[in-house]
Amino acid sequence: MISFDPGLIIWTTIIFTLLLVVLKKFAWKPILHAVDERNQLIKESLQEAEKARTEMSELTANNEKIMTQARADRDVLLKEARDMKNEIIAQAKEQANNEAEKLVSSAREQISNEKMKALTELKNQVADLSIEMAEKVLAAELKDAEKQKELVSKALRDNN
Repeated sequence: MISFDPGLIIWTTIIFTLLLVVLKKFAWKPILHAVDERNQLIKESLQEAEKARTEMSELTANNEKIMTQARADRDVLLKEARDMKNEIIAQAKEQANNEAEKLVSSAREQISNEKMKALTELKNQVADLSIEMAEKVLAAELKDAEKQKELVSKALRDNN
């Protein structure tokens, strides 16, 4: 059962009041000060976190710009390299074609020269054979003195 004691209530109230005064004088201000400092620290941390988030967003945007620029530069370099490769291949093909044309032209010229040489040699042999045959025919015809006179007179008539 609960008993009601007025002296206990008074002493409890006095001790509680004294406790509140002591706490207010010695503990309340430091506790409030610590809570205020903690609130300020939390606010500053939130501001720094927001600042870091903003900086991270800016860095991400800058990184994207840099990556985009790098990709564009890479594409330009690859295009230039492809163009250069195609140009080098075209030059090599042209040079090879020119060399082939030179070789074919040189071969044709050499063939033509050899042909002319062979024709000249053939003509010389035909001329030698013709002269030899004419000598033999003339020698046979000129054995007879009568035929010699006839041939000389015929030649003189033809010249006049």
